[in-house]
Amino acid sequence: MKVTPTVIPDVLIIESKVFGDARGFFYESFNQKAFNEATGTDHQFVQDNHSRSAKGVLRGLHYQIQQPQGKLVRVVRGAVFDVAVDIRKSSPTFGKWVGVELSEDNHRQLWVPPGFAHGFLVLSDTAEFLYKTTDYYAPEYERCIAWNDLSIGIQWPADTLPQLSAKDMLGKFFASAELFI
Repeated sequence: MKVTPTVIPDVLIIESKVFGDARGFFYESFNQKAFNEATGTDHQFVQDNHSRSAKGVLRGLHYQIQQPQGKLVRVVRGAVFDVAVDIRKSSPTFGKWVGVELSEDNHRQLWVPPGFAHGFLVLSDTAEFLYKTTDYYAPEYERCIAWNDLSIGIQWPADTLPQLSAKDMLGKFFASAELFI
């Protein structure tokens, strides 16, 4: 397992060794012991989620203000531009963002620790996205930051307006969002 810190060192790109030949490929997508050793963390995952979205769908920027979730995310079909925003006021990278392309071809995973808002934009015709989370979904604590907040300045790789859920259309601007200390 290869772990590469991003420009926000707590957000990690994880690449497993892929064994491929003319028949296809095999790789171990998750191993708790290897993950903990490679990342230097001790997170346990309690929930797996799977979403399917069409091209141009943008989900996010989501987080839970209580029961914060760390997320290990990957794409098993298609491609997305995946984004993590540091919303920890005490962090030296507070308000900064990082974006990484995840796809079925590059087999990358992204570790998004608790204390980050997370979202993604679908780049392919469809994308299937898997999330492992370190805490359970708690809708009463879920919050959303506006995907296009200029104070964050995410450079989404699209020239058209994304498709958003009704919930995501109501995302708060960073300056008025509930954030972590």
